[in-house]
Amino acid sequence: MKSVGYCCVIILFLFSLCFPVTYWGAEYRTHEGFVYGRFEARYKPPCGSGVLASFFTYHDITSTTAWNEIDFEILGRYTNDVQVTSIGPGQSIRNSHQYVPFIPQEDFHTYAFEWTPEYIAWFIDGEEVYRQDQAHIQNFKHPQKIMMNIWSPEWAGWSGPWDDRILPLFAWYDWVSYASHTPGSGNSGTGNNFTLLWKDEFDTWDQARWGKGTHTFGSNRVTFKPENVIFKDGCVVLCLTRDPNLGYTDKTPPAMLWARAQNDTVHVHFSENIDPATANLKTNYSITGVTIHSAILQSDQRTVKLAISGLDPSKAYTVVALGIKDTWVPANRLGGQVQAVTMVKPLTLPVKINVGGPAWRDYLPDQEWGPTVEYGHQDGYKRAASNSVASIDVLNTSEDSLYHTELHELVNYKVRLPNGRYRVTLKMAEMDYTAPLQRYFDIFVQGRQVAERLDLVVQPGPKTAHEIVVEDVIVDDRILEMHFDNLWGFSLLNALVIEASPSGVGSGKTQKPATWAMVRNYPNPFNASTRVIYEVADAGTSRVRVYDRLGREVAELANARVTAGVHEVRWAPDLPSGLYFLNLDHHSSRGNSQAVHKIMLLR
Repeated sequence: MKSVGYCCVIILFLFSLCFPVTYWGAEYRTHEGFVYGRFEARYKPPCGSGVLASFFTYHDITSTTAWNEIDFEILGRYTNDVQVTSIGPGQSIRNSHQYVPFIPQEDFHTYAFEWTPEYIAWFIDGEEVYRQDQAHIQNFKHPQKIMMNIWSPEWAGWSGPWDDRILPLFAWYDWVSYASHTPGSGNSGTGNNFTLLWKDEFDTWDQARWGKGTHTFGSNRVTFKPENVIFKDGCVVLCLTRDPNLGYTDKTPPAMLWARAQNDTVHVHFSENIDPATANLKTNYSITGVTIHSAILQSDQRTVKLAISGLDPSKAYTVVALGIKDTWVPANRLGGQVQAVTMVKPLTLPVKINVGGPAWRDYLPDQEWGPTVEYGHQDGYKRAASNSVASIDVLNTSEDSLYHTELHELVNYKVRLPNGRYRVTLKMAEMDYTAPLQRYFDIFVQGRQVAERLDLVVQPGPKTAHEIVVEDVIVDDRILEMHFDNLWGFSLLNALVIEASPSGVGSGKTQKPATWAMVRNYPNPFNASTRVIYEVADAGTSRVRVYDRLGREVAELANARVTAGVHEVRWAPDLPSGLYFLNLDHHSSRGNSQAVHKIMLLR
């Protein structure tokens, strides 16, 4: 019987080679091309590694010498990033990753770009986030069709690893509008220099304006199918499916993608949002030799936290899940699956990483982020030192070797840590350019901007080590995350050091110093009103104010004596859409503390 089983496995393997899996995507595009204007869409992309949903314009070409393309590309692997791109003649790509204070896949947001003879500017929820106005803009002059698509790139370094168990996926587009460029006389856009010509609400297919794609292109693992463009609930929905399924349907049960064990918990991650009732039933899971006390679905709706006892770190384990349902109607049910459990080996402080390079002295080697590792880059490209670079004396450091390798064009770097407070030091040096404005970028640590338009030629100078030290970095979900916006050229990082903050680090709840203050709001982004929640360590006077992007105070929400603990106030502003900042100042007998939080108002 064993030989028969082996024969069956071999036959199935050979069958898969002869008949590879086919994936179907979708593209929706205008028949007409447009020159200049404001292009706008409200849409919600899907979540998942290896996929993206876009809104862009593109010139149908016969030669790359006439390439014109302007993009929003929202990659499903990120929960805090939107990529904007211009691609000119010769396929010259100039892109930027933009940090956003929301999860794009959770809700609809408005994405727009203005294309004029002088500039291309990108907007998110009405706020300009990025602009290109350099000499290359004059090359964007050809008619471009308005397009939306959902597809799966074969470039794992860009879009992330691919696992087709996450299918099907759907991108929802609520509406698209076009305003022509009418300098000095218009009714929309920057300076009212654009005139709205049409807005399609996608109640039906306007075949005079739109067509459905039936093609593919290089490094795209999917083929576009007209059947995967459907209209539902006032939206056009673009579907990414696996053969033979087409359209807005889900016939696939959820699957466990990974499981991680640490101390008295096991986190199990599924391929899609799952039904809380079945996810929270502890009898739907089993681990041989381990007692499962509870199962709790986490806020991402895909990860279940199992509280356990009896785990031996020296042994290997598997978790069995069955009976888990997804949220589709009617639901798909997981009949049963076995998943190996990764036994976590936590990092010890201080954590030192040679980003983009090998192990060196007490620095750990760089690696790719994933469910089985404790740190790594989610993207970016390593560059090893050439002989000429390796011989360069780097100023302002005795650790020259750290700066002879680098990771460039990185977006996210992540490190798993116990909840607590940390000091984070980012190390970098400009080894390529000697003139300013060749490379500059922003850096965010745990959502806090710590560098703006950083140009290492200007400060500290070329071939000179530069450190950004960030104090009091709070980790409350066991993952420290750093985000890099490559505004021009490509972002870079050479090394990373993480130490315990003087206020202490704990393995349980977030540890805080004697005096501290925190402020946040929910929901964020918001429309009519939001709950502003602030927390202080001790009794004192708290003042909560709101500022706009220009630093002007637009509201005062609180100014009173409060007790230690959590306080709340509701804010219903009469203000335009945009980015605002909550500022909490707290004064007590033990000292003063301050907290700042970004919020997004949508109208």
